[in-house]
Amino acid sequence: MSNLWVIAKREFAHYFVSILAYAAAFMIFLIVGILFFINNWGAAQQGSPPDTRSMFGPLAFLMLFAIPALTMRLLSEEQKTGTLELMLTAPLRDWELVAGKWLGAYAFMLVVLIVSLGFPLTLHMLTQPAGIEQGPLWASYLGLALMVGAMLAVGLMASAVTENQVVALLISFAVLIAFWLIGSPSSLLGGWMGNTLDYLDISNHFYNNFYRGVINTVDIVYYVSLMIVPLYIATQFVSSRRWR
Repeated sequence: MSNLWVIAKREFAHYFVSILAYAAAFMIFLIVGILFFINNWGAAQQGSPPDTRSMFGPLAFLMLFAIPALTMRLLSEEQKTGTLELMLTAPLRDWELVAGKWLGAYAFMLVVLIVSLGFPLTLHMLTQPAGIEQGPLWASYLGLALMVGAMLAVGLMASAVTENQVVALLISFAVLIAFWLIGSPSSLLGGWMGNTLDYLDISNHFYNNFYRGVINTVDIVYYVSLMIVPLYIATQFVSSRRWR
């Protein structure tokens, strides 16, 4: 287990010396900040109550682009440089390597989400004594944290498939887009097939419940499952390299 934490800390620290990580975080804050300001400025002019949901929609959508870029190197780089084979000769279990990589990336993205709290908290202070609704705010952050964890697992899985970082990025993006859009035809299909596609849609679980302030066990189970399955697949890819 100590190996897992060593790898996680190394990956977490790497993001803070990565230009790509800083660029991704900056673009997220810039776009979300501008949209958040415009929406709430317009609401204030019309006498409408402040709404933090104007931030979470764009923030969730931007993760589709940021996470493939931030995960493409996790295992691809290790494969290309040959350090993966070296690591596999050490007393290190495959799942520890995969889980450590994922945990380090997850910790960095949680920092990004924590920093983004500055937007709603500033709005809360500026709109006293009424402030903002607490329920939807924290439910949305919980949903985002779960969604990000699942997306990172998909990105890590893509990185385990190939040593080419660009290919890993494209695979990750394609899979995430598929999960994002898979529920679109559900209303046309109806029945069990429509319900299945609706359930598989990664965005539905966020926008239909967490985004509205509703915390549902079904949604939590979905996101946790979408973390476990890709991480398991990534571990199998790593294990296959051990025996080559």
